Amino acid sequence: MHDFAFVFAGFFVGFVVGLTGVGGGSLMTPILIFFFGMKPYLAIGTDLLFACFTKAGGTLKMARSGMVNWRIVATLCAGSIPASLITLWVLHTLGPADAQVQKAMTTTLGVALLLTAAATLYKSIRGKSAPRSVSAGNMAQAERPRHWSLPLLFGAFIGALVTLTSVGAGAIGVTVLMLLYPLLPLQRIVAADIAYAVPLTLVAGLGHAGLGSVDWPLLAKLLAGSLPGIWLGSHLMLKTSDRVIRGLLSLLLAYAGTKLLAL
Repeated sequence: MHDFAFVFAGFFVGFVVGLTGVGGGSLMTPILIFFFGMKPYLAIGTDLLFACFTKAGGTLKMARSGMVNWRIVATLCAGSIPASLITLWVLHTLGPADAQVQKAMTTTLGVALLLTAAATLYKSIRGKSAPRSVSAGNMAQAERPRHWSLPLLFGAFIGALVTLTSVGAGAIGVTVLMLLYPLLPLQRIVAADIAYAVPLTLVAGLGHAGLGSVDWPLLAKLLAGSLPGIWLGSHLMLKTSDRVIRGLLSLLLAYAGTKLLAL
């Protein structure tokens, strides 16, 4: 019965991700901590690889349709991967099970969930007015950030945040990229955000695995539920009210973030 609960949790998160595009980490990690009583470091490490496998499928689909801008992905990875490795080194030095480290994880996770809640609302409102297409002649200009250093700095921030909390590469990433690349169509921003999260969560997840912070049998159960959940959610996406669902999700994430800060 407990195994079925993990599979159902994976299905629920996959369904919501497919329905709304909200990052799975912002949902899965709080579920593992609050509903299943897992230690924060173990929930975060397991969720990182869960996110890697689920987003890899989305990246392949978008890459085949030519939606992924690999130059933007490479720039973000140039900031996020080194930051992730540095964060992993700090966790290795201090020990992920250390009481102070776990407190830092839950506090940072709470803040990240509150930011994700705000970003989810922002994307629901601002995303409606974001450009839907751009002419071939203007694509080069649309792919330029406001300043060349900003994607590197943002990548470094997200790399450290994701490695420490497993949250940040979803709604927060899309929201910031909308500000950095205001002329880029929303579909391409989402594609870049999903694509760069794959190597980041892979590096961070394998690093946590090296620290003993990944529950492999649990990961398999979560993936067994999430893959059909994503398929179903993506097929129902056009039949639901995106704004209402995102509004409810933002309230849920804000509640979870507040509870984590109170731990």
